Amino acid sequence: PTDKSAININNTLENAKRFFDLMDMIRWFFWGVGICTIIAGVVGVSNIMLIIVKERTKEIGIRKAIGAQPISIIGMILHESIFVTAIAGFLGLFFSLFILEMVGPLIETDYIRNPSVDFGVAVTTVIILVIAGALAGFIPAYRASSIRPIEALRDE
Repeated sequence: PTDKSAININNTLENAKRFFDLMDMIRWFFWGVGICTIIAGVVGVSNIMLIIVKERTKEIGIRKAIGAQPISIIGMILHESIFVTAIAGFLGLFFSLFILEMVGPLIETDYIRNPSVDFGVAVTTVIILVIAGALAGFIPAYRASSIRPIEALRDE
């Protein structure tokens, strides 16, 4: 029983388990890449929104001086953040679907034939992206709402 070279038995269950373990590792790798990409996007959107708040400090000061509520300032910045994120998300989705439609039918391997994206996964990804964009815009929006009008009008 301990002699490995006596009888060779091909266990297809072990081969299948190895294949499924490899697929699970690839799936987890892509999850990690996706999460890191969303984090990078959140940082980018947050930086863009900080620059927008900095450039529009006088406008925010004037709005606050004539009686704008902090929630309206937060809403204005969040709307812009969600808009930028949604446009970028939809453009990325359409571009990737276009490439997949053009290149997908040309891929012929033993394991992958005409790759596709599930519609539910695509919509969920865009929704997560928009929520992440809203969270990224909240800190600059909160900062903008806490600016005192006199300091905002003095800002150069």
